[in-house]
Amino acid sequence: MIERIRILLIDDHMLFRESLVRLLETERDFEVVARCSTVAEGRQALLAMPVDVVLLDYDLGDEIGTDLLARLGFKGSDTKVIMVTAGMGAGATLNCVDAGVTGIVLKHSDPRFLIEAIHRVSGGETWWDPGILHSAAAGKDEGRSPTNVRSLTDRQRLVLRSILDGLTNKEIAARMQVSETSVKASIQELFSKAGVRTRSQLVRVAIERYSLEWLKEINRGAPD
Repeated sequence: MIERIRILLIDDHMLFRESLVRLLETERDFEVVARCSTVAEGRQALLAMPVDVVLLDYDLGDEIGTDLLARLGFKGSDTKVIMVTAGMGAGATLNCVDAGVTGIVLKHSDPRFLIEAIHRVSGGETWWDPGILHSAAAGKDEGRSPTNVRSLTDRQRLVLRSILDGLTNKEIAARMQVSETSVKASIQELFSKAGVRTRSQLVRVAIERYSLEWLKEINRGAPD
């Protein structure tokens, strides 16, 4: 028997919401346990039933999706949250990461990306749309000069770039043609330099504090 991933969908646009439900129901290991249009409905659903992954719209009309996360305290929760959005600015992106979001998918993305994001996030990984993270980094760079920057090695830059691209350790190892053990060691070095313990925290700190140096360096140094 397939162990299904229980999904809660929160989006205030009915047409998009129902279309997304039909897409998710084509996957044998997905189960949409509830669909909501407001923060209040989403909170009630989360308190009433077990949920593995929440697909949460950022813009809910008069509300924003992170309001729900703040009320329920999602940091460290077993329930994972993927923000599904038409687009967000740098500040909003960082707020989502801060609130406990472990994935961001753009609404105009290929549906396959969302399906893969759900699988990865439910398995304890993260999924970040590369475009929105790099846009957030560019936004944080405006009018700011780096201070107390801890430089990265070429290998660390490439590992960070790969994390921003949403790759697993195995995929990073294949991209760089090194062992997974080497990748894990580089990630631990990045954690140490950023003063963090998780990938989500690394992404946030890299963008918030060091984007001018770290992210532009990896864009120059990374292979095509």
